[in-house]
Amino acid sequence: MQKKIKVMMVFGTRPEAIKMAPLVLQMRKYPEHILPIVAVTAQHREMLDQVLELFKIHPDYDLDIMAQGQTLFDITGRAMKGLDTVLTKENPDLVLVHGDTTTTFAGALAAYYHQISVGHVEAGLRTHNKYSPYPEEMNRRLTGAIADLHFAPTETSKNNLLAESVGEEDIFVTGNTVIDALHHTVRDDFEFKDEFLKHIDFKKNRIILVTTHRRENLGEPMRHVYKALKTLVEEIPDAHVVFPVHKNPKVREVVKEELGGLDKVHLIDPLDYEPFANLINRACLVLTDSGGIQEEAPSLGKPVLVLRDTTERPEAVMAGTVKLIGTDRDRVYNEAKKLLTDKEEYKKMSEAYNPYGDGKAAKRIIDAILYRYKKLDTPPEAFKAAK
Repeated sequence: MQKKIKVMMVFGTRPEAIKMAPLVLQMRKYPEHILPIVAVTAQHREMLDQVLELFKIHPDYDLDIMAQGQTLFDITGRAMKGLDTVLTKENPDLVLVHGDTTTTFAGALAAYYHQISVGHVEAGLRTHNKYSPYPEEMNRRLTGAIADLHFAPTETSKNNLLAESVGEEDIFVTGNTVIDALHHTVRDDFEFKDEFLKHIDFKKNRIILVTTHRRENLGEPMRHVYKALKTLVEEIPDAHVVFPVHKNPKVREVVKEELGGLDKVHLIDPLDYEPFANLINRACLVLTDSGGIQEEAPSLGKPVLVLRDTTERPEAVMAGTVKLIGTDRDRVYNEAKKLLTDKEEYKKMSEAYNPYGDGKAAKRIIDAILYRYKKLDTPPEAFKAAK
């Protein structure tokens, strides 16, 4: 009997869970070849649990490291310590980590210390500025330096890795697993449980979905964005803002000061992934400083204005469905107003092609692993974005 490939998937935040869940589900289809193990750090506790429940994933190991007021030092140290114990016990053939979180880097480093191969899902994204986004850019680069298998979502990501002297034979262009997750989650007949969202008339009102949380935007940059939004909804009759407000007290304080009490600005608590993905699908426009939403919204035909000066996801900018606008008050106001008042401009952004995936990324990644471990004779065909 052939030995199964023992693959440990390590993740700890909601964005990682969303993008790793399709891999967990896909691996279950290969019981004759793969023994999957799920280890979560719970760097984010409640937000992680929502996704695990949605995708019916029960971790084999839960390190439960989250603590009030945790720092990057705390997360890294606790994750490393917990993963040392788990890796010693399981000794997997391959550790899969995802993206750019502190859990990602800690997982890769812990596997390296145990001399276990590392596969990096969503590899090769770069801004080339180590402090933007912080600490994500360096988490990605350091993980990339350790990884043995690089699952690049796009050709651009692959080229970034080649420029860093990663061997081409170790890079597989797969598309992004977030598109797989969206296919699993977004439905036209989805019903919101939130009382406010349940009663929005999405046909009569144009919803601007807003999210902000980046460390580099805390304080005055966020304040400028919120002032621009306030002016927008005052001027455009059918424009409403729906803003799931991040739980960071520094974000909440500024949001409350600038947007609290406004009739057409609806401040709500952060949503679970399923209602949030369906809210993106029904919004008119998205303003965000998040990374993942830059992939999700274009996949649903929604223009995205990114409240940052850099992005590690340039593909949608080049495709025309995402625009980097920073946090200058006038720029935010003018760019958003243009999309709300110029039908041609809106059409141009909303109908741009999706460069991120076709819903088959998880299968390509599993096939690449099977190929590397000699369970398949040929590698998967690379994902190519339809233009």
